[in-house]
Amino acid sequence: MILGEKIGKRKKRLGDLLIDAGVITQDQLAQALDKQKQTRQKLGATLMEMNFTTEEEIAGALKEQLGMEYVDLRAIRIPQDVISLIPDSALLKKYTIMPFEFNQEHSGYLRVAMADPMDLVATDDLSIITNLQIEPVVATASDIMAAIDRYYGSAETQAVAELFNRERAERYREEEVTANDEEIQNSPIVILVGSTIEQAARMRASDIHIEPLETRIRVRFRIDGMLMEHSTYPINMLSAIVARVKIIGGMDISEKRKPQDGRITHVVDRTEYDIRVSILPTVYGEKIVMRLTSKMTLTKEKSRLGFSPRELEQFDKILQNPNGIILVTGPTGSGKSTTLYTALSELNKEDVNIITVEDPVEANIDGINQVQVNPKAEMTFAAALRSILRQDPDIIMIGEIRDAETASIAVTASITGHLVVSTLHTNSAASTISRLADMGIEPYLIADATVGVIAQRLVRRLCDCKREKLASNAEKKQLGVPEQEELRICAPCGCNQCNETGYRGRIGVYEIMRVTNRLKHAISRSCDAAEIERIALADGMSTLKMSAARLVREGITSIAELKRIAYSNEDQ
Repeated sequence: MILGEKIGKRKKRLGDLLIDAGVITQDQLAQALDKQKQTRQKLGATLMEMNFTTEEEIAGALKEQLGMEYVDLRAIRIPQDVISLIPDSALLKKYTIMPFEFNQEHSGYLRVAMADPMDLVATDDLSIITNLQIEPVVATASDIMAAIDRYYGSAETQAVAELFNRERAERYREEEVTANDEEIQNSPIVILVGSTIEQAARMRASDIHIEPLETRIRVRFRIDGMLMEHSTYPINMLSAIVARVKIIGGMDISEKRKPQDGRITHVVDRTEYDIRVSILPTVYGEKIVMRLTSKMTLTKEKSRLGFSPRELEQFDKILQNPNGIILVTGPTGSGKSTTLYTALSELNKEDVNIITVEDPVEANIDGINQVQVNPKAEMTFAAALRSILRQDPDIIMIGEIRDAETASIAVTASITGHLVVSTLHTNSAASTISRLADMGIEPYLIADATVGVIAQRLVRRLCDCKREKLASNAEKKQLGVPEQEELRICAPCGCNQCNETGYRGRIGVYEIMRVTNRLKHAISRSCDAAEIERIALADGMSTLKMSAARLVREGITSIAELKRIAYSNEDQ
């Protein structure tokens, strides 16, 4: 395409280009333009907010209609000399743009990823600042914002920290900032806390840890199950950071001696995050942990959970039971909630009454009646369950069976014609039966009530930068492969996209135990966990180690991840 044609097309409006590409209709554009007049946000953001299109569709349309290159910023390492051209990220965020390299063929040209490459004001402003010709390419807005966070996030938060300290020195001199001071709400701390949450969300973090140490504050993000240090701040900022988190989390800012829990709702890149906050007094001050969850991550298609075809078939058969107990087990952070919500979404039909009792409600699902535990109002799991049984339920979801009373009511409900879905903290599917017996439930009742147990863990997925290697004899033994057989497996490498860790994202590893007639007889005879597991294996169950080994052989995860979740090789 000649330059004149490119310029001509760039003068066309985004809405017209999207209509030409068949992404939206004229009527949808008219509705979006009406809404845009009220919100004053960009047209692309308005169209996505109204669910008329996605950012991937917009990027694809721009690429085709303008004949421009599309770039994936996640896979690119941007040189420092490009970053140093624009020391402040405010302009980049304003226009949703990110310079990423110099044009090798034309000196004086800077290649810039843009969510809207037709924004001539953005290219003109950037050209003036850098004194370079701008060559726009197409990228998605979320990729651009994530790149800005990756390359400018630390500098931004450090600048905010310095600004806070300067203001503190000027206004308060040596006085300590008190948690009640109204100035905190208008200080750089507001920006710092908001920016930390946004950066964590864009980096796919599940938790934010803000920890007071002796001389500094350490901020760590838990990404794919592993904690990574993100930034540090002077210890004198702690009281202001804690106060800000308490204010937005609805907690008592004057109480510093007791643990507190709160909740924050924060929108990042059009995704609403529900953030559970826990504050714990430590020797150096109050520690904050924020757990980030979004409805999108909790309610997945069952095909995306990581089940093998055989496991998916077993999962479906368990869900088809009209009554009984289905238990999902595993330690904290093993993906139990995601599996539960996926099961509920699968069972959520117009002719079914589903009621849940949770602590807390992690995601609101349309069509399901959700109840939150409130011990202060004497709304415990057991009390809520007794009331729920008078609400004519078909399916009951219990967030967690914590005590004998809850277990007893759950078993009774399942025997009287209800399907009960819940979680337990046990290491394997077979040991779940023993745990119910330890809670005082009679073995014959457990055998009659339980229809299936799903034990699970999460392992990290290898990034696309993974490298192949020949498995050693020791690794073959772990994978159950004969020594004489040649086996190629994958190992982590590390690149810009995975932040040099070698892993990106996680996948579930499952141990699905359908309670067959043989298992019912074994449970009613009070057989131990080892005997129950032996029968389950004979009936077709795969252990956690066997499922993880399959993922290693398929090149999805590494042998190191298998070792991490296979807690006892002898037992597996």
